[in-house]
Amino acid sequence: MRIFLCLLLLTLPLAVQADWERTKEKIDAALAADIRGPEDTERDNNRRPVQTLEFFGLRDDMRIVELMPGGGWYTKVLAPVMAENGEFYAAIGTSRIESSLAGQPGFDKMQLVAKEAKLYRPEGSRFYALENADLGVEDVDMVLTFRNYHNFGPEGRAAMNAAVYDALKPGGIYAVVDHTRRHMEDDSPENRRRVDPVLAIKEIQDAGFRLVDYATLHHKP
Repeated sequence: MRIFLCLLLLTLPLAVQADWERTKEKIDAALAADIRGPEDTERDNNRRPVQTLEFFGLRDDMRIVELMPGGGWYTKVLAPVMAENGEFYAAIGTSRIESSLAGQPGFDKMQLVAKEAKLYRPEGSRFYALENADLGVEDVDMVLTFRNYHNFGPEGRAAMNAAVYDALKPGGIYAVVDHTRRHMEDDSPENRRRVDPVLAIKEIQDAGFRLVDYATLHHKP
């Protein structure tokens, strides 16, 4: 059984809290790094990375995968944090960070996997499909994806969830942040890029996961 968190901050035992404080120091250092330009830092207040990663239980000695990193906003935080004691993998749709971050100081240990995955939008569809989604790693502690789930149709989401389940170790965490609409809300121009959160939870549970917690950390009207 794998578990997942949909974005309660908990009172932690002292040893666990110490691990978090060490990790937080590295997150803070990554957030202050010169490689992050204004296009990154101006989103900090909105994306709340420290609180989000604390909720997910990130620690600097984990083996983690970031799915579909896009331009690398979170990669610039996660890869340096994991560089000393952990392992960082980026999977599926990694071409942009490969060209902009690979080989940069702090990113020399970043590993790119699932390059053979096929990510595409079928003709006439506004949702993406995903094929050959095997992440190519096993027994990782955490897989994170930020604002990607809503971009896929049902088959693409099922393929992604199955690939994550196979990559995680038992008890590993699937950490999902996404844009949501109200449950069972009809489609509209305003919510077209938002996913029904209850549907997302059900789909992820159907893949074999157990919901541990969710947060309203990013909730806005």
